[in-house]
Amino acid sequence: MAAVLLRRSLGRFPLRPWNPILPSWAGIGVRFQHSQNHQDEAKRTNRLETSSARTLMDIGTRRIFSTDHDIFRQSVRRFFQEEVAPHHTQWEKDGQVSREIWEKAGQQGLLGVNTREEHGGIGGDLLSAAVVWEEQMYVNCSGPGFSLHSDIVMPYIAKYGSKSQIERYIPKMAAGQCIGAIAMTEPGAGSDLQGIRTNAKKDGQDWILNGSKMFITNGWMCDVVIVVAVTNRDASSIAHGTSLFLVDNGMNGFVKGHKLEKIGLKAQDTAELFFEDVRLPADALMGEENKGFYYLMAELPQERLLIADMALANSEFMFEETRAYVKQRKAFGKTISHLQTVQHKLAELKTQICVSRAFLDSCLQLHAEKRLDSPTASMAKYWASDLQNSVATQCVQLHGGCGYMWEYPIAKAFVDSRVQPIYGGTNEIMKELIARVIVSEK
Repeated sequence: MAAVLLRRSLGRFPLRPWNPILPSWAGIGVRFQHSQNHQDEAKRTNRLETSSARTLMDIGTRRIFSTDHDIFRQSVRRFFQEEVAPHHTQWEKDGQVSREIWEKAGQQGLLGVNTREEHGGIGGDLLSAAVVWEEQMYVNCSGPGFSLHSDIVMPYIAKYGSKSQIERYIPKMAAGQCIGAIAMTEPGAGSDLQGIRTNAKKDGQDWILNGSKMFITNGWMCDVVIVVAVTNRDASSIAHGTSLFLVDNGMNGFVKGHKLEKIGLKAQDTAELFFEDVRLPADALMGEENKGFYYLMAELPQERLLIADMALANSEFMFEETRAYVKQRKAFGKTISHLQTVQHKLAELKTQICVSRAFLDSCLQLHAEKRLDSPTASMAKYWASDLQNSVATQCVQLHGGCGYMWEYPIAKAFVDSRVQPIYGGTNEIMKELIARVIVSEK
């Protein structure tokens, strides 16, 4: 494979020549070219499995990745360690991250990594996007809503948006100048999207949008939000009468509620959104009228895979944080890592995490090849988020009293983990989706 020369400085993070899956800055854009044989290369290099690596977060491990991904991961890791982690405590106090960090992420080529270059994205592969998800979890910083913006919102626009919508939003979103959100959840419609009451009615060529949404990630800072609304009350079911709309911040009647006080995700600007007679032009409709529910169902597997991979990456972080703690914490005249009960607990945790990583990496590879089905994505989300909560609880216990102190990273990881089995579809719903296939007669 021919290396691609980096043609534009990336500020404080200059990178060496890149291999084909990584970005080459040319002109005003970022260009990813895809390596056709990176899996073969990865196998040839005899990469270590997570279980055999020095730490669970080592660069250069896992067969699904190539050396190209490793170079990218080095850059992403530096970004999160130097530009995100030092400011996260202040962002927790503010209840939101800074706009500056969004633009820095855009300049670094970390937004819209898996969105095609011709649409204004970076043009990288799914595994490169996964690198960004994982590295954010490896610094234990839940504030920046990059993953939702890049790998949930942007794919909707890129896949179902019109040419003018793509041109209007995607380049600015990739640059971090336009923050995206998606508004599905309502007071009476969480995991059950068919309970949606927000509606849009035709008025000439325009649409009039009314309703409210809650628990919206990036809700306070968003510049554009995809709103799920009922457009045909007479349809046989809500699924046959739902549409998606792009609503810009500042439109008359679009009001953002206060930032919600949560037990975790303190730096994430989760908010309520209200729509009162918001007049939308005809071109605010995304995709076909009354096809919104089908679009949602098509995209939810990626959302669930994203949650799963971030959950497992956070479990890897918590394990390493705890391993370091027990090796320096003394009790009874020696470090507590010498206690057999602690050693056995660490052995259990590492085994559970490594077994789960094997499954998650299989899911990532399947999705990269467009072969991940909804039940398997549901398995990944349910399993990894449950494991994350189990790991968090046990790692706090191993920290003793210090684990209950907010200044310790494990305490933040503990409260942040609790929402994972809830959003993206509760884990009870995940089990329902898995079970349907098991008992189906088809």
